Amino acid sequence: MRIAVGQFAASPDWKDNLAACQELTAEAVRGGADLLVLPEGVLARFTEDRHRIREVAQPLDGPFVTEMLAATAGSATTVVVGIHEPSEDGRVFNTLVALRDGELIARYRKIHLYDAFGDLESANVRPADEPPVVIDVAGTKVGLMTCYDVRFPELARLLVDAGAEVLALPAAWVRGPAKERHWEVMVTARALENTCWVAASGECGPRNIGNSLVVDPLGTVRSRLAAAPGLAWADAAPDATAAARRTLPVLANRRFAVDPTVIPLGPLGAPQ
Repeated sequence: MRIAVGQFAASPDWKDNLAACQELTAEAVRGGADLLVLPEGVLARFTEDRHRIREVAQPLDGPFVTEMLAATAGSATTVVVGIHEPSEDGRVFNTLVALRDGELIARYRKIHLYDAFGDLESANVRPADEPPVVIDVAGTKVGLMTCYDVRFPELARLLVDAGAEVLALPAAWVRGPAKERHWEVMVTARALENTCWVAASGECGPRNIGNSLVVDPLGTVRSRLAAAPGLAWADAAPDATAAARRTLPVLANRRFAVDPTVIPLGPLGAPQ
């Protein structure tokens, strides 16, 4: 599988962000990517007035996704990108869409919301209670995760238990003390402890760190970006995954299963 991870700085204008996604998609298609992972929530980015995402969120049949579907038409490249879609309670869902050849092949709504480091994502975003999502890309199973999800190893393990050999991780990792270190450690840990590939796309710009990277099943960074917009490339060979799992059989050696039961949450993400 040929993987591309892309990053750019999202603006408050969805049309500008659509154009950036279309450009990166076209570049990935030209480069023969089987999988392109773009950042989280790039429909619109509001650094200060974050409640405005409620006003501009679009349904999955809205213009942003419709135009992105058109951008993938005629191509075998699977594009995973994050938007915000309206929910019934007045907040929005932070949603990943997987698009290929003009079709919406999967949707994943973010489970773990970023109520940490002084942020309160749940003030405007509704957490999902849906099961994890695994898709097929060029004969390889790919699990979908979003940003803060990476801090919860049980979700990655559930995806790998469902057959994932690659984890696609769109993100908008917020700057802060030691945050770049957290990002690299968490992405690498999820790859190493599950002997899988992690394709992590981080939005860049004034609020977020960028630093998109692809990590292999033995924890080696195969490709990465710094702070500038662009694409990073890596080839995730099934043989390499199988070899890693023979060398480091942590999945076979483990003694505990992961409970897939979703813990109910109360208002604004508080555990019940």
